[in-house]
Amino acid sequence: QVQLVESGGGSVQPGGSLRLSCVVSGGIFRIYDMAWNRQSPDKERELVATITNRGMTNYADSVEGRFTISKDNAKNTVYLQMNDLKPEDSAVYYCSAQAGYTYWGQGTQVTVSS
Repeated sequence: QVQLVESGGGSVQPGGSLRLSCVVSGGIFRIYDMAWNRQSPDKERELVATITNRGMTNYADSVEGRFTISKDNAKNTVYLQMNDLKPEDSAVYYCSAQAGYTYWGQGTQVTVSS
């Protein structure tokens, strides 16, 4: 059974930084294409960043240049470094792992407010 557990969310002021982590267990981490998504109460779920099993990355226009996705195959972990955070980045952030089927974590809350 594949499980994804996110951590690292919290409250931060505009301009601040957070690093999210997502640990994957029960599967073969290195074969997954990984992604971070987010959802706020008044919006649909949004794809934020992706990293393929080969390490190729892609970002939503809204976070390009501020967020960085990375992974550590030895630790079965994907990260999302978020810098220069803005109030509109506030959301629940979910990681996902895809290899045919898509697995989801439970999410971690990020709040950006002064």
